[in-house]
Amino acid sequence: MPSIQAVLFNWVMKATFKSKPIHLLEAKTLRDGADALAPKQPPAGVSCDVVEGAVKGEWHRAENAEPGRTVLYIHGGGYVFGSPRSHRAFTYSLAKAAQAEIFSLEYRMAPEHPFPAAVDDAVAAYEWLLGEGRDPAKLVIGGDSAGGGLALALLLSIKARGLPSPAGALLLSPWTDLATTGASLDENEKSDAMFKKVYIVEGAKRYLAAADPKAPLASPLYADLTGLPPMLIFVSDSEVLRDDSTRLQERLSAAGVQSKLVTEKGLIHVWPIFPGRFPEAMKSIREAAAFIREKTEMDVAA
Repeated sequence: MPSIQAVLFNWVMKATFKSKPIHLLEAKTLRDGADALAPKQPPAGVSCDVVEGAVKGEWHRAENAEPGRTVLYIHGGGYVFGSPRSHRAFTYSLAKAAQAEIFSLEYRMAPEHPFPAAVDDAVAAYEWLLGEGRDPAKLVIGGDSAGGGLALALLLSIKARGLPSPAGALLLSPWTDLATTGASLDENEKSDAMFKKVYIVEGAKRYLAAADPKAPLASPLYADLTGLPPMLIFVSDSEVLRDDSTRLQERLSAAGVQSKLVTEKGLIHVWPIFPGRFPEAMKSIREAAAFIREKTEMDVAA
């Protein structure tokens, strides 16, 4: 059962975020609202450095970071909103718990920059990190929601280009099926604290423009997943995107990819990005951090 704090947070989100016609709001309105959540200063033990160049984003560095341990993090927001700023509370906490340096990517978003612009930016960021001397054996790729789908698209691109594979991937409720065929879109429409089915269906159209919704780099659920690195996936049983994770787990298993799906009950979509709001968020951050430490240490030792 979810904690009282989590239940109250769900109620607040249903009364505010879910009650708005998200799919009809202007991108700027959504982006400003998301960035308003950003903490003004990093917590003790973490620093923030903005990167403005060919690759854009923010370094969130833990003072106790294991040398070379890196996370390339890709924020969610339906490919329309969200940023390194909106996700700072999470990436600060994860950096500290994982003893890592996190590069939180600022990628181009729809509708100004539809698919595959975000994929191109993610690939450029990975190549940039390799060019900066980051060891892929000490690097984990992470992402939530649309960012989780983009993280998978990046892994597929890394494989296709013959680039060295990262040590693992951390996915929080990844959006893997922009064809929107999951049964949970209907089954969980009432229980989901953030989204209605129409938000997902219309959101996919914003990002895809004229692209095929089953194109593997847009919807990794339909891709050849063989040869991808180990993954840790989190999803809530009550969210509309539940089946994007459960079906992904099935296909990863069939492809022989080492993966673990953690399914929590009654929690909000991508709940770990809300540290301090309810205890389940920090619990999952600790699990994610343990995965990052284990995979980077294991590969280095090997």
